[in-house]
Amino acid sequence: MQFENLTTNSNGIALKGRTRASMQRRKTQSLGLSAAELRTLRALRTPARIQRFIDALAYQYADTAWSPRHVLRERKGHCLEGALLAAAALRVNGHPPLVMDLESVHDDDHVVALYRERGLWGGIAKSNFAGLRFRPPVYRTLRELAVSYFAHYYNLRGEYTLRAYSRPVNLARLDRCHWMTAEEDVWCVAEALIAARHYPLAPDKVTRFLPRLDRRSFEAGMHGWVRH
Repeated sequence: MQFENLTTNSNGIALKGRTRASMQRRKTQSLGLSAAELRTLRALRTPARIQRFIDALAYQYADTAWSPRHVLRERKGHCLEGALLAAAALRVNGHPPLVMDLESVHDDDHVVALYRERGLWGGIAKSNFAGLRFRPPVYRTLRELAVSYFAHYYNLRGEYTLRAYSRPVNLARLDRCHWMTAEEDVWCVAEALIAARHYPLAPDKVTRFLPRLDRRSFEAGMHGWVRH
């Protein structure tokens, strides 16, 4: 949704300079974030800045679903938690909080926070694999975006494991779960991603016969990999 720079109040008097960003900031006051949390997230004004911030978080192996508040406090997280933090930062900076599930076989699923610029899609993600993180906004469709992760999505046996992608999940619909601020795990987000409609990237008769990743590409994708 776009906001005009010139609006009127309830008395019909013109109010200049009320930009989309300023109206969004007023809206975020009801999200339960503290002033310090808002300052941190608002400072991440671009998708690239958000990606750098979540890249700097320590990667953790844990069966958790921390809220952005929890992640900000602990300064660590895995892919779901990084995507939630990215979605929260996008939200307070004027974007809808959208996430997408990448579904795999013989591997973990991956979660990507989505953003759109000039009608094109990009992605922000926390990952232990170098190629499963940021995507610039150059993809016309979500399928194109999902396919861009395929060659980088493999398990420790070198098998290509990405099989499907989901429709976007708008986390604003889960505000009742307090996904941005809850102290307990926000499994409601994971459940919504699992329940979302998924679209296969290729038919089974193709994916059953995929070759394994070559050693050079395997090692490149493992750059910066954090062991258990």
